[in-house]
Amino acid sequence: MIKIFTTGGTIDKIYFDSKSAFEVGAPQIGHLLDDANVVFEYEVRPIMQKDSLDMTDADRALIVETIMNDDCDKALITHGTDTMVDTARALGDVGDKTIVLVGSMQPARFRITDAIFNIGYAIAALQLLPAGVYVAMNGQIFDPLTTRKNVEDNRFEEIEAAY
Repeated sequence: MIKIFTTGGTIDKIYFDSKSAFEVGAPQIGHLLDDANVVFEYEVRPIMQKDSLDMTDADRALIVETIMNDDCDKALITHGTDTMVDTARALGDVGDKTIVLVGSMQPARFRITDAIFNIGYAIAALQLLPAGVYVAMNGQIFDPLTTRKNVEDNRFEEIEAAY
C-alpha cells in the first residue's frame, strides 16, 4: 500500500473569485487518483494545509515525525514547491522507506496543470526506486541534496552538493 501524506501547497490551492487570493484547500490527490482509475491500494493522510513558504521548522519536524512513525515503506508527500527541497533534506536517513515528494506549479483544480503528470510520475518512481528520499518534478527524479527550485525558470534543477 502507498501512503500519501498531504501538506498543502499550490497543488491544493483553490481560487474563489477575482477579488480573492488563492488559499490552500482540501487535498486533491484522492480525486485525481480516482479519476485516473488507479488499481493500487493507497491511503491519503493530511498532515497540514499550508503554503510551503509559511512552513516552519516545527512543521517540518511534524512531517518527519509523522512519516518516520508510520509503518509504511512507501510514502508520497504532496508539498508546496518553494520549500519542498528543505523538507526532503529534513527527512534525512529514512532507513528502509522510499519517500517521494511532489508538487505542482499550478493548482490541481486548474484545467491546465502539471499536477496530474507530476503525481503520476511520482507514483511510478515511488514504486521503482530503492529506499531513500527523492523529489519528483518536471519529469525528473532529484536528490534533495543536489537540487533547487529555479524560480525564474519555474522548474527544478541539479546543483553542486553543498557538503
